[in-house]
Amino acid sequence: MSQDVTRGASGAAAGVGPRGARLQYVDNIRVVLTVLVVLHHSAVTYSHIPVWFYTERAHDASGWLLDGLIVLDQAFFMGFFFLIAGYFTPPSYERKGPRSFMRDRWKRLGIPLLAFLLLVRPLVNFGSMGEVRERFAEHGAGMPYWLFYLVTWDPGPMWFVEVLLAFSLVYVGVRRFRPEARRRLGGSGPLRGRSVVAFGAGLAVVTYGWRIVVPDGTYVPVLGLPSPNYLPQYVSFFVLGVLARRRGWASSLSRRAGRTGFAVAVAATLAYAPVVILSPSRALEGRGTWQSLVTVAWESAFAIGVVIGTAVLFRERFNRRGKRGEFLSRHAFAVYLMHPVVLVGLGYGFRWLHAPAVVKFGVMGVLALPVCWGVAWVVRRLPRADRVL
Repeated sequence: MSQDVTRGASGAAAGVGPRGARLQYVDNIRVVLTVLVVLHHSAVTYSHIPVWFYTERAHDASGWLLDGLIVLDQAFFMGFFFLIAGYFTPPSYERKGPRSFMRDRWKRLGIPLLAFLLLVRPLVNFGSMGEVRERFAEHGAGMPYWLFYLVTWDPGPMWFVEVLLAFSLVYVGVRRFRPEARRRLGGSGPLRGRSVVAFGAGLAVVTYGWRIVVPDGTYVPVLGLPSPNYLPQYVSFFVLGVLARRRGWASSLSRRAGRTGFAVAVAATLAYAPVVILSPSRALEGRGTWQSLVTVAWESAFAIGVVIGTAVLFRERFNRRGKRGEFLSRHAFAVYLMHPVVLVGLGYGFRWLHAPAVVKFGVMGVLALPVCWGVAWVVRRLPRADRVL
């Protein structure tokens, strides 16, 4: 991915710090998050949560392990992507100006989104055509492919790019029509513990209220948002990334803060586990239940703890990148775009394998990661593709 896309989308193949220093640890975080995306959808394929282009619902106990992995991932990893995107948005805007900034966003985010909708999606969505045709047949109507394509329209995993485009438009609007916002967002100083706690509590309260109206499992047609119940986290983490850039929080986090973040994430998960085990799944989804309140409290603590802990760990231990790291980072956005093709292909290819869900997940994950980066390498070698991906 190019440096500009990295700053404005999900992190940077070549991130640049406040004074021009390369933030190679951010590149490495972005690679790890991309790996998690591939493994997350591999787990969905064989879990009890069949929300993917190709699924084999688990029929053994190991499927619950995959469900747990999905829940842990969902609690933080897309929010982390939005935070990184927010962190690199201000310098990109200030370097280009509002018009060039949005022109660049439409090019580097809009073109991949359009490519997925028109080229990638038909390759992975055909598996559900029979089911949709049966629904139409019940009403005595046939279904040509073009109609199937329209009624199942959604951006798949590229919903992230879709939402990020919307966030970019709002950011440009705020900067253009409220110029004083830059001064308010400026300043410097360390991120204090009480501010983190206040942010987490506020996020939990807002999310709890949001899920009374938008519970877990809500799907937005056409827009295709698979997790609109997490929108408070996505919005707040993007804003948090902008603030972190302005106020130098990334460099001010101490090692102790990193250790505390991981400790809080582990403690919150251990405290939350009995609630998950003993409560009916519907009670965890929202609608004003006390279990929903506990759920959003855990999500906020877990997400914030993991983000702080990971940021400090990678800044201190993984702030370097060799040729392999450069390759992984440069192709990460293309992996994000193309990984559905790889996973659906492997899913159909291993339909014959009768094994526990976690075993099939392991086989898919081990094969999918190198294949995804190989496919990304091929795609980026297409004429002008490297200018966008």
